[in-house]
Amino acid sequence: MDLRLAAYAVCIEDGRVLLARHVPPEGEPNWTLPGGRVEHGEDPFDAVLREVAEETGLEAVVECLLGVDSRVVPAAERRLPGRPALHNVGVFYRVRVTGGRLRPEPNGETAESVFTPIPEVARAGRSSLVDIGLALARTAPPTGHVAPVPVGSLIQH
Repeated sequence: MDLRLAAYAVCIEDGRVLLARHVPPEGEPNWTLPGGRVEHGEDPFDAVLREVAEETGLEAVVECLLGVDSRVVPAAERRLPGRPALHNVGVFYRVRVTGGRLRPEPNGETAESVFTPIPEVARAGRSSLVDIGLALARTAPPTGHVAPVPVGSLIQH
């Protein structure tokens, strides 16, 4: 089984959430939260700020840790066939934008980033990470854990 540690930003301003349009080389594009893989030796706290800057062009500060999500993506549901199951551990932070300008990721897989009204998110093709991050931000569970988000229809791994 592959293991991936990632950090994700939940940035909510005026009833809108910052989403990034992920366009992978293989598979369908979808909306997700800014964030991604924590590099070897990197603190997830630093990784989330680096990822926000790389993917969106925005500078941000972490306001708080929202929680951690742990999920297994079965091998049959991975984007690249032939890969083993993936255990994804996501660390979610509430962040606040302090500067910069929205732009696509240079030479990356983020085609655009936009602030989207939260009610419109339900109608978008998106990663389950979006629903997890919004649930953590909305409920602020003392345990930092929310129920798993089922995938299917508009929600993907």
